Amino acid sequence: FNSLAKAAPKLNPQALQKAISAMQCAIRSGASDAQRLAVIDYSLPSTARRLWIFDLQRKTLLLQDLVAHGNKSGENFATHFSNRVGSYQTSLGLFRTQESYQGGNGYSLRMDGLEPGVNDQARERAIVIHGADYVNPLWSQRQGRIGRSQGCPAVRPAIAKQVIDKLKGGQFMYSWYPDRNLAKSSLYLNCQPRQVARILAANDR
Repeated sequence: FNSLAKAAPKLNPQALQKAISAMQCAIRSGASDAQRLAVIDYSLPSTARRLWIFDLQRKTLLLQDLVAHGNKSGENFATHFSNRVGSYQTSLGLFRTQESYQGGNGYSLRMDGLEPGVNDQARERAIVIHGADYVNPLWSQRQGRIGRSQGCPAVRPAIAKQVIDKLKGGQFMYSWYPDRNLAKSSLYLNCQPRQVARILAANDR
């Protein structure tokens, strides 16, 4: 924590601590180690660079940039979150990145949500990392926010390939917001190794 916090002094320490705690719980419960960790602080406005990507081996910050939230989650600030198909809202919690692919939004990255009832519909909802023209700081000058997605953590097209290549293949991503209900109920933040192990085993099948 201290090394990553020093590398990213503008990242909310609570967001970083929760991300590390959730990741460490997953690893202690049987998940394979990761090389990188992405943290999104959704308490920040969309106009802020609220995505951080860390190299866990070197304990360095690789990237900090803009990231979109769902169009039903809020305007400049995301305040509503959902796991429901068709909600067009962002999901919180711990994700494991998987395979990259070429789709309707170009080069994209699929993820599995690891938190039951919180983000485990990510596959069904097609929640992926992809580049989008609306993730553009110029939008904020016109309408006070960048564009919004259908729930995906979309990034600027100029960095999409870099982000996806750094995160694909079994890295961790944590989407944070100061949500008391999640803090109380998360199997990862309140580490429950047996239950987490069952979730991880189901995802591996």
